[in-house]
Amino acid sequence: MITSTQTRLALLLLFLPLILFLPLTASGVPVTDELDLGGAVRVNYGWKDYDSNSKLEFELFRLDVNYLDDDLFASAQYRWYQDMDVIHHAYAGYQFNDEQSLQLGVTQVPFGLLPYGAHSFWFSANYYLGFEDDFDAGIHWKYDNDRWRFDLAYFLNDEYGDGSRYERYSFDVAVTDSYPYEEAGQVNARVEHSFTLDSVKHKLGGSVQYSMLDFTPTAQSQEAGEDIDGIATSLHWQLDWNSWQGQLQYLYYDYEVEAGNRIALSAFAYPFEIASSAELLTVNLSKSTDVDWGPITNLNCYNDFSQVLASGEGLEDSIQNVTGCAISAGKFYSYIDWIAGKNMWFINGPGIGIDNGSTRWSSRLNINIGLYF
Repeated sequence: MITSTQTRLALLLLFLPLILFLPLTASGVPVTDELDLGGAVRVNYGWKDYDSNSKLEFELFRLDVNYLDDDLFASAQYRWYQDMDVIHHAYAGYQFNDEQSLQLGVTQVPFGLLPYGAHSFWFSANYYLGFEDDFDAGIHWKYDNDRWRFDLAYFLNDEYGDGSRYERYSFDVAVTDSYPYEEAGQVNARVEHSFTLDSVKHKLGGSVQYSMLDFTPTAQSQEAGEDIDGIATSLHWQLDWNSWQGQLQYLYYDYEVEAGNRIALSAFAYPFEIASSAELLTVNLSKSTDVDWGPITNLNCYNDFSQVLASGEGLEDSIQNVTGCAISAGKFYSYIDWIAGKNMWFINGPGIGIDNGSTRWSSRLNINIGLYF
């Protein structure tokens, strides 16, 4: 018997080529010589093997503003999702010379593989732990001469300065009744060396992050508590050879929670718990292929694997593996991903690195179609 979910999936796969082959006339809008406006509109289909709520729906509308005038620059992005609207980034900066720049505002935290430690729409487990594509409020100095890159940054707090606000894009420490902490100061340092050996381009680097968390009691939590610190370190290696790319990263983090071995994070309107200390291993491989299939000009296919290693009472490893392809067609950029996870948040897991009684494997098919202008 064919179910309604299977019917919807078949119809989506039938009409997907038509969506990708739509003619495109949209382009970026240069308001002045210094100011550009852009953005994106995306729809998403998700089929899950752990519930029957499969649907094609609006996922995001975003607005981008970019400014460049001699040595001054600025950038901002705001996002409207189906059930929330959030800031992505908003900063101004100064370019001292070809190698050095300074950014002030809500800017990307320089940590680990940059700009992303993944190739898929789903990112890696690092993202859901706040160590990938994370944006906080502070100041960031960067030196980059194509061979060496150095980053040094200080962040006063998360992008909203409010750990009890769960509606956000970046994953940050959250205030909950069980774990009432919020980010209250963070120092980041990162170094990366780029070199080429036998036609293989390498990027080898390391990062360190020291964070301070304020104890912020709620009406239901205990009234007294101590502020705590956190430390995170990573080593990363990216290899590029012809159309292939490999990414390797090892990461260790530890929040010095006094009571228990968990802490809370939040994003996309939901708080959840993670192991307060764990190791992460990321292994990614991708291949980009130019094609001439009507408007489709490139396929970037990949497998992104990440595992969170957590041990202790009430803790358990988490695994996420994403296999898929990104499709370029004019201003359309789409992802088709098969995500498999064990004990992983957003893939039917209770959190990350924790054991609440069910740590089985779950999976989902995710198709995201975006128009970028």
